[in-house]
Amino acid sequence: MLLPELPPLPGLTRAEAELIDRYLEVVDLLGRINPSRVTHTYGALRAAQALVGRATALKDALTLMHLRGENEVYADTLAEALRILDGERRANRVTMPPVSTS
Repeated sequence: MLLPELPPLPGLTRAEAELIDRYLEVVDLLGRINPSRVTHTYGALRAAQALVGRATALKDALTLMHLRGENEVYADTLAEALRILDGERRANRVTMPPVSTS
């Protein structure tokens, strides 16, 4: 089965692309840790252990942007990139699940 072709990412600097990648890694890990969604402690524990390194990588990406003089965040452009990379679905795993009506 062929996957649908994604729209092209907006033009990003290397540092912005790194920021997006590291941010999504942190979001994915937070989704795996979310106590309202997990069923086993081991997977959440492993994700929490990995979160430390990924959070450091996210900090490093932001630090590099700042040191390179990229002091402004172009939220609309970065939000478009996040949407293309399925960021809304991934970030939804960090929130509370809907209330069960059964």
